[in-house]
Amino acid sequence: MNQKFALTGTTRPDAQVRHISVLLSSTARGARLARLLAVDALRSWEVPYETAGQVVAELAANAATHGRVPGRSFRLTLYVVGATLRIEVTDTRGDRRPVLREPDDIAESGRGLFLVDALADRWGVAEDRHPRKTVWAEISLAPAPERGTSRFGDVGD
Repeated sequence: MNQKFALTGTTRPDAQVRHISVLLSSTARGARLARLLAVDALRSWEVPYETAGQVVAELAANAATHGRVPGRSFRLTLYVVGATLRIEVTDTRGDRRPVLREPDDIAESGRGLFLVDALADRWGVAEDRHPRKTVWAEISLAPAPERGTSRFGDVGD
């Protein structure tokens, strides 16, 4: 039997659910590819991609560096639901949970989660079936209010 599937619900762009999930090698090349694939998907969905691309790059680099187990891959998953983008990176090192630290002034690395914390609205770590973990970040896609105005009116009103 041949069936066609479609998204259910309203057809407003802000109510659509968009999703991509891809398995990538736990290498520097896999981390770079994660960013390129994410930016390409977000562009095709007509979603802002600059901040998200940086968050994906940092999470994927962490998965390839700190979550690497030889012969095992990491998974990049993107969801756009309404006005929220959720980025998930799952690796096979559940025993190594990420730790947010103030970066050392002279260190050449160690700023990835610091950047994710600054760029994302929310982020965290979810334990998965052993030995996996998922590091996730959410970014609001709602337009920021115009500068100089507030929802209560202009200053001096």
